[in-house]
Amino acid sequence: MDRLTIIKVGGKVVEDTQQLNLLLDQFNRFSGNKILVHGGGNTATEVAGKLGIETELVDGRRITSKSMLDVVTMVYGGLVNKKIVAGLQARGCNAIGLTGADLNLISAIKRPAGEIDYGFVGDVNDVNSRELRLMLNENVVPVVAPLTHDGKGSLLNTNADTIAAELAIELSGHYSTFLFYCFDKPGVLLDPDDDSKIIYELQAEQFNDYKQKGVISTGMLPKLDNGFRAKRNGVKEVLITNTENLSSGRGTRLV
Repeated sequence: MDRLTIIKVGGKVVEDTQQLNLLLDQFNRFSGNKILVHGGGNTATEVAGKLGIETELVDGRRITSKSMLDVVTMVYGGLVNKKIVAGLQARGCNAIGLTGADLNLISAIKRPAGEIDYGFVGDVNDVNSRELRLMLNENVVPVVAPLTHDGKGSLLNTNADTIAAELAIELSGHYSTFLFYCFDKPGVLLDPDDDSKIIYELQAEQFNDYKQKGVISTGMLPKLDNGFRAKRNGVKEVLITNTENLSSGRGTRLV
């Protein structure tokens, strides 16, 4: 099967001009089929603050009120997405910016309120791989914002790590799929304040142990939960790394 590279880039990278330019340079060098999925992170928080809208996170996941949904739609689907697309076009990479609503790419259901009410947050229930494959076959590079839709006219905020994993799983039936989570650290760390303490290979049992002990927490949890799920469902390789090491393959490999 042909190779497909899916890179999910975190909000801290897209907010730093130098890091974003490096990421786009590296991404542009990957040959063959590729998809870029991005978050938005602090930009949405900053815009919400200016509008007097409070931001609330639980284990790295955003609580999305109706007002916050409007903010993330503007920031993720507009500002961040089109900035990345423009940067790729400047590098000769023919990209198209998409949300899950475009071409019915990713549909989701609103997460039911339980112990935590996440608000207008969607859990993915279908990926339209046909449309993505048609674009990839024409050498078009999808740049996907972390927004889905419920098929009833409502957009839903959806974790970008989850979207990347769902795309990788769905497309692994058609491609040899490699999933990279690219953020501001060189990998999963035993000590979040010491970038030299990288876990180069991480097994699911180790992850659960580290999670219970609090060694791995907050925003890293969605990456690893989704990364291991992708590995269990046909994705050939999952790597967690930073921009500098993206092309070298250095970082935390899930095994």
